Amino acid sequence: MNKLQMKRWLGLPGLMAALLVVAGCSLAPTYETPDAHAPEAFKETPQKTLDASEAGTWKTAQPSEEMLRGEWWTIFDDATLNDLEKQAQDANQNLRAAAARVKEARGINQTARAGLFPKLDAGFGPTREKLSPASQFLPPDGNVSPQTLWRAQASVSYEVDLFGRVSDSVKAANADTQQSEALFRSVQLALQADVAQNYFNLRELDAESDVFTRTVQLREEALKLVQKRFNEGDISELDVARAKSELATARSDAMTVQRLRAASEHSLAVLLGKSPAEFSMAANPLKPVTIRVPPGLPSALLERRPDVAAAERAMAAANARIGVAKAAFFPSLTLTGSGGFESATLGDLFKWSSRTFLLGPFAGTALNIPIFDGGRRKGNLANARAVYEEDVANYRQQVLVAFREVEDNLSDLRILEDQTATQDDAVKASVRAAQLSRTQYTEGAVNYLDVIDAERTVLQTQRSSVQLQGAQAVSTVNLIRALGGGWGDAKPTPVPEPSLAQK
Repeated sequence: MNKLQMKRWLGLPGLMAALLVVAGCSLAPTYETPDAHAPEAFKETPQKTLDASEAGTWKTAQPSEEMLRGEWWTIFDDATLNDLEKQAQDANQNLRAAAARVKEARGINQTARAGLFPKLDAGFGPTREKLSPASQFLPPDGNVSPQTLWRAQASVSYEVDLFGRVSDSVKAANADTQQSEALFRSVQLALQADVAQNYFNLRELDAESDVFTRTVQLREEALKLVQKRFNEGDISELDVARAKSELATARSDAMTVQRLRAASEHSLAVLLGKSPAEFSMAANPLKPVTIRVPPGLPSALLERRPDVAAAERAMAAANARIGVAKAAFFPSLTLTGSGGFESATLGDLFKWSSRTFLLGPFAGTALNIPIFDGGRRKGNLANARAVYEEDVANYRQQVLVAFREVEDNLSDLRILEDQTATQDDAVKASVRAAQLSRTQYTEGAVNYLDVIDAERTVLQTQRSSVQLQGAQAVSTVNLIRALGGGWGDAKPTPVPEPSLAQK
């Protein structure tokens, strides 16, 4: 062996030792959550101080995203709503799909983590081979007979985590799993809110139907009165025709509400994982919802919202993948080996003299140094950085959307509170005006058009009052949803295994 060869062999262990020193060192940029520029307080936060009873209806906590959501809908103290939420949790198909996506992410994560450990295989079987004369140091015309070899061997291979390629891949997979779990919670929260909104919408339509039922009764009584006066010759047939028209219009509008209620009931059935034919709900007019939900601090919103948490985890995964793309520019080292038994006959296979081993790669080289790939690695790195920049923008946009949704619902509830009180005054005034117009019409002081106008006003104000009550209930649900749900006294737990996807 000449001096040059000696230097190469002596330099190889030094190179290997240097590579092992850098094993596990990540090339990914240091990850920090971007500044979301959260304001100190929400602009639309009510200035009224909550008394003790109101403060007790809601718990303003600031837990981490991993905290299990509480049953926030129980603050409405509605047994029917509680039962519907449970049914949706057990059977909604979108939630099952989200649970299955969590299982998918966990499976991919397990695959990525497998790269941290050696790969061990074992095999048994015969091979038929014919060696070349040159490999046996024979003349070119030498005769080498074919032979059958029996092997029982185990092989092991392990990629040394040079420059953190494997560990960064695991970090990215962990972040992807956490993102999937956050998205599961987001779907779960959306489902809970949708069930509550549909439920309150259904009850609002029941209240409207109740208004039309009373209106139709009044129209029927008015038609009897007008018909009596016409029979007595006090009025013309024109008033009778007008009374019949108003009665038919009220009945038609009542049917419209019934049609809307049927569609709303069908939508609620689908949320519960049932076909519309399997679900029906008895009429129950809506009662005013006066619950006040304190919004807390905007900075806490970033911890509460599952969709914001999912966007943040997507950033973390993209940041780790930058490290994976950088590691591709540097050498990779794979250690391999095999050992077992090898013999020409099956009977001699497991004799001690038949043992064999091989250290080093079976094909190729253990240490691979990238030289030229036409710009593929450079393109992958540019792509990884661009994906990270996109995820940063998506995160900041999601935060802005979260702030806007909270502000929207705070302003809705603040205005609706005053608007509902004003509308109640309008209902009382319109009812009084309708009573006076009917009395004056009976006395002949006004014509029937005045009575019709007064009764139409009553119907309009009563419907508007009911619709405002429904909007108030839905806005309360929307505010809770915008705040990320509620936790109550729940303890930290991981996302449950999505076993419901297997039902």
